[in-house]
Amino acid sequence: MAVSRATTASRAARLVGVLAVSALVAAGCGGGDGETEAPDNGTATGAPIIIGMDEDSTGPGASYSTIAGKTIRLAVQDINDKGGVMGRPIQLVVENDESDPTKVPATLQKLSSKGAKALFLQSGSAAIIQAKSTLTQLGLPAIAPTGVTSTLVDPPNNELIYMLANTTADWAKVYCGAFQAKGIAKIGILADDTTTIAALNKALLGAMSCVQVGATEKGAANASDLSAQVARLKNANVDAILVTSVGGAFEVLAQNTLAAQLKDKPRFSLASIGNQPSSWKLANAGALEGLIFMGSINQENPRTKALTDLLKQKNGDDYEITAYDAQAWDSVQLLKLAIEKAGGPDDPAKLNQAIQGISGYQAAFGQASFTLSFSATKHLGADGLCGLSLIEFGADNKPKGPWAAYQPPCAPA
Repeated sequence: MAVSRATTASRAARLVGVLAVSALVAAGCGGGDGETEAPDNGTATGAPIIIGMDEDSTGPGASYSTIAGKTIRLAVQDINDKGGVMGRPIQLVVENDESDPTKVPATLQKLSSKGAKALFLQSGSAAIIQAKSTLTQLGLPAIAPTGVTSTLVDPPNNELIYMLANTTADWAKVYCGAFQAKGIAKIGILADDTTTIAALNKALLGAMSCVQVGATEKGAANASDLSAQVARLKNANVDAILVTSVGGAFEVLAQNTLAAQLKDKPRFSLASIGNQPSSWKLANAGALEGLIFMGSINQENPRTKALTDLLKQKNGDDYEITAYDAQAWDSVQLLKLAIEKAGGPDDPAKLNQAIQGISGYQAAFGQASFTLSFSATKHLGADGLCGLSLIEFGADNKPKGPWAAYQPPCAPA
């Protein structure tokens, strides 16, 4: 059924309001910005180990940052319930940079002044990139749980920053495999206007020499109408559409509009839409059917299944696990392991060396054989392409499983 421009704008306006409230509620689950969060120490009785978290809970990255932030808090509580780290409880201190690169230095300095021994950088990629030089000044090691841009861990100033997931360069390899499998030679891009997506597109599209970009359209992250952009993509006569956004209202509006105007055109997206279950129910009925997104959740991985069971126990049986959850969980476990290997958290140099000594960690995301390893020269944990899967949405606007046409092989990245 055709959707009028007025109806689309009205729905989009409602989506913006609903998702904004959802982001604020999610942020509220763990306490306000600038606060020291004090979870139950469980059986841990030693002096707290203070860990800082830069969490975008109100800016453009909030739609995914708050998901990961909630699971970071859960993982911390789980560790404390089991005796802490070396008998000491973990205590989080949290600040919000709103995914604004200009606010990052002051945000990290606040966390350091509160006694943080290490940091979680749970914000937009463009903001995290700005964190690198500040980390060097502070001397604090940091993990970016959901970062996917290789610039985050590439020189310069990369001595203290680490990332888990496959990068956009790996995504490019997987997308190229998919496009070649389906005979797709020319694609159209529909992107939001955030700095995070601008940086991601530069890296991703620059690595996709396998396909021609026939047209690129951009819309405001808070857009209420994308009909003109989609019409221009249609006129470009591309073989498929790739939506690149941080998710939220923009992604839902994009998919609603594409489903209405380009129903039979193959659609691909980033991980954002697959990792934001709250958005699925806001899409028009059947609007997500056939959409292929870059996923990392594979229930054949026993660690993913175990984490899924825990998250459902904590959050309710209808909770949908996301890659953000799994990467957040693994980030906390990796830091715990590093603290133990370092003999404690109080010497940042030893803690940094301990992170570099972690090898073969079996991740809670990716395929069953997927592992994470770090070294002095390898600050990207992913040990192969099998940390990724292409997932297809079904008619019920929910992911129905791996896309049958193509899956990345478990080979070196």
